[in-house]
Parts: sequence; structure tokens; C-alpha cells
Amino acid sequence: MTAPRDPFFPADRSIRASQDPIEIQQLGTVDYREAWDYQAGLAARRARGEIGDQILILEHPSIYTAGKRTQPEDLPTNGLPVINADRGGRITWHGHGQLVMYPIIKLAEPIDVVDYVRRLEEALIHVVREIGVADAGRIDGRSGVWVPAHDGWVDSKVAALGIRVTQGVTMHGLALNCNNTLDFYAHIVACGIADAGVTTLSRELGYDVGVDKLSAPLVTALDDALAGRLSVADHSFGSAPDPTKRG
Repeated sequence: MTAPRDPFFPADRSIRASQDPIEIQQLGTVDYREAWDYQAGLAARRARGEIGDQILILEHPSIYTAGKRTQPEDLPTNGLPVINADRGGRITWHGHGQLVMYPIIKLAEPIDVVDYVRRLEEALIHVVREIGVADAGRIDGRSGVWVPAHDGWVDSKVAALGIRVTQGVTMHGLALNCNNTLDFYAHIVACGIADAGVTTLSRELGYDVGVDKLSAPLVTALDDALAGRLSVADHSFGSAPDPTKRG
């Protein structure tokens, strides 16, 4: 999505309040509620200055989560439970084969949430293109990272974002589809978007791409993007209505 205004900070300037190295936590597979409670505790401690910035790396067991903009028609038709989360956006699915990262970052003031989201997207686009999906980019009006329509498939999201900023500290984050199933998306209106699809890196590249292959490159790209070493660029290939503006 094209920012509605110029960012508060130059593209080559860090948006982190601290310049200390980010601590990386490899958590493996963690229940969604457990991970939510854990990151909330870390975010509160970060706001008080008790710890430094963190990035949590994990996978979740299969679960639907609904952001604050979720509509009734988005909800699953297969009867599976939904966790209502305090992040932005609408409904999505998490499960094995999907690389999830939760940055717990204290943002520099004045806080620029739009720029923060753009930098997360930039890191994802960089990694997705580097592995071989060269035309991945943005759709103006919609968050996340997208792959243009091809081979009979519509424009499809390969990475989703959902964040919360409280007391100047970020929570929640991003999910990159590596080699997860797409079956569970068929039972929801993913991210509230009915006119587009969902894809994985494995589907796009024609071979198995596990989360382990992308963890280290994505951490590096996130660090670079937040620090301003990887500048946000125009990677838009289309535009569409923003589903979060409804309701």
C-alpha cells in the first residue's frame, strides 16, 4: 500500500528507539494464546525499559485468529474455533509450515505505524524475491506481500501482517506461507478479501520450502529494514480496495 504521506523518518534512518542489537528467540511450535501472553509480557517489560528489542520466531498449531476488523461473513464455515486477537486486520489462519515472527520493538518518536508496516513488508518482499519469486510485491490499498495472477490463479497473498502498537512497543507481526496447507483458507474470507487468493512459496517455486530455510534471511532483512539499511521502495503492481476500511 502506498503511504498516504511521507514517512516521519528518512528511509535510511532507523525507526527503532534503541540501537542495541535485537535479541532473537527461536521458540519452535507454540500455542497461539500462549505466544500472545508471552509477547504481551515482553512488550510491557520493553515499555518499562527492562529488556531490549526482541524478535520471536515460531510456528503455531492450526488455528484461526480474528483481528479487530473481522466481519461475520469472514468467519469459518468448517466449525473450527476462532481466537479474537487485539491486532489489526481481519481473519486469518496459522499452522505448521508458516513462518511467524513477532517483533517486540520500541519505536522511535514520533511513532510512525505506517512506516513500520512498510518496513516489515519490505523485508518480506526482499526475502521472497531473493528465493526466486521475482515479481512479488504490494497491492496498493492492501497490506502484506502479494504474487501477481498467473497460470489461472488470481493475485495471491504469500505473507500477511497484523500488528498492534501499545506504549510505543510493537506486538504481533507477520506470517510467511512457506510449505503450509492452503486447505483451511477455503473456509474463511482470508483477511476479508474475497476477490483474491492465498499462496505459498512452495507452490510458487515448485519445490518444498521449509520455514527453517527462511528464518535467518528474514531476521536479517527485518533488522536491515528497521535500521534503514534496506530502504522501502515502490514494489506495487496493482491497487484494490482496503478491506479494513469496512465496518
